[in-house]
Amino acid sequence: MPLAGAIARHAGERPHAPAFRMEGRVFTYGKLVADACRILHGIERSAGLATEQSVLSGRVRLIALETGNHPLFAAAFIAATSGGNCAALIDPHLPDLTRQRMKEKLKPEIVIRAAGDLLLLEVPSAGQTHSLDTFDGSSPIRVGDEAEPFLVVFTSGTTGGPKAIIRDRRSWRLSLEIGQDFFGLRPERTTYAPGPLAHGLALYALVESLAAGAEFIGPRHFEARQALDIIGAARAKRLVLVPTMLRRLCDEAEGAHLRCVEKITVAGAKLTPADRSAAARTFPAAEVIEYFGASELGFITVAGADEHHAATAVGKAFPGVRLAILDDRGNRLPPGEAGTIFVDSALISDGYMVGGDNVGFRRHGRLATVGDLGSLDEDGTLHLIGRAGGMVLSGGNNIYPSEVESAIMAAASVQSVLAFGLDHPDFGSELVAVIQPSDDRFEREALERHLADALPRYKHPRKVWLCREMPMTASGKIAAGQLRQWIAEENGALERLF
Repeated sequence: MPLAGAIARHAGERPHAPAFRMEGRVFTYGKLVADACRILHGIERSAGLATEQSVLSGRVRLIALETGNHPLFAAAFIAATSGGNCAALIDPHLPDLTRQRMKEKLKPEIVIRAAGDLLLLEVPSAGQTHSLDTFDGSSPIRVGDEAEPFLVVFTSGTTGGPKAIIRDRRSWRLSLEIGQDFFGLRPERTTYAPGPLAHGLALYALVESLAAGAEFIGPRHFEARQALDIIGAARAKRLVLVPTMLRRLCDEAEGAHLRCVEKITVAGAKLTPADRSAAARTFPAAEVIEYFGASELGFITVAGADEHHAATAVGKAFPGVRLAILDDRGNRLPPGEAGTIFVDSALISDGYMVGGDNVGFRRHGRLATVGDLGSLDEDGTLHLIGRAGGMVLSGGNNIYPSEVESAIMAAASVQSVLAFGLDHPDFGSELVAVIQPSDDRFEREALERHLADALPRYKHPRKVWLCREMPMTASGKIAAGQLRQWIAEENGALERLF
């Protein structure tokens, strides 16, 4: 069922059931729909003032949501994706210049921004900004056509500029139908997802929760102690988060057990055996599921507790997804041989809208790829050996940082790691790594012995720094740009190991 139809049904049948919670504010399904109708009325009134059309050229109205994690985000998203509208999600934590360039390319009719607990509706072409409270009225939420574009999200390009990915309604409706059964979503299964709602992981968790009639809880900002308190108090049954957030929850729990959690869904990076052990101690009743995907392709693979958890394994094909490994000429490769990972599914996006760099997403007949490299086992397990654009060419050798990171994460006393290339006058590039130790027992000699057993010499990082607290992005990933800057300026936050 379309999201608009599902939410309207929940509001009619269970108007007082909790739907969305943030910063102590709880929105029932009845309240959520009422707020969404009020915001939609504001959008329609404001759009009448626009003097220019968006990059979508009148196909639908384009609404840029620049609120970040805000108590009114869920209602604003429902309004901005109502039939005839398309929402473009812009993370307010991005640099001002980056956000400005994104909006210049999209030319949205309306930009919705946060001002404390209020929302502002900006009409860029008219140079006007109005508070939501300016508009008195309500417009009904409408179900849109399947082929209608309804969502624009951004992913980083290989050249560093954000690339806009556009989706139609059909792909997400199919994804929600498949995911509701696969993830076991039910009205009584409260979900806690601490990531930014402008990004795919937390956003999808919100939408699938609302479609199922369940409650979604999200914070404005992630803080491990506060998160544990919320999970316990709300008796949250499901967590959706990235590995770094799961590690911080387990570290902060300090041996405490939260038995209310039944499922933990992880994406964005691979869990280590130590991560799984820590999760089993902190959340002893929880089933841990990892999935590998891409904003352009949707779900690709999924791995449960009984799956193959080798350093490079990312699970088997998600339901309804078919995998293929092709060589540079488009020929299928047999099991065990590495090539480019291609996907065939109904969950694939329409591709890049604006801001693409002609690298990444491309099609080969029904198949699509973002350039990731890997191989398939005989049993269908996918192994990821390199992410698109990440290869380091050092002294004539091709090195994939993700393979090196997987090897280092398996070493003792390692909590997180980032490997990447730096310019080198003789080798072209040299592989380096920054490691966050998990405790004071980390030893250089033990790392070197581990690398000698795990990787050929040319894949060993030539330089390694220790960082006691990795800088993180809003989505819970390691801030690679910040680490590069710290290395360049010899920042004291890094300790040179060798």
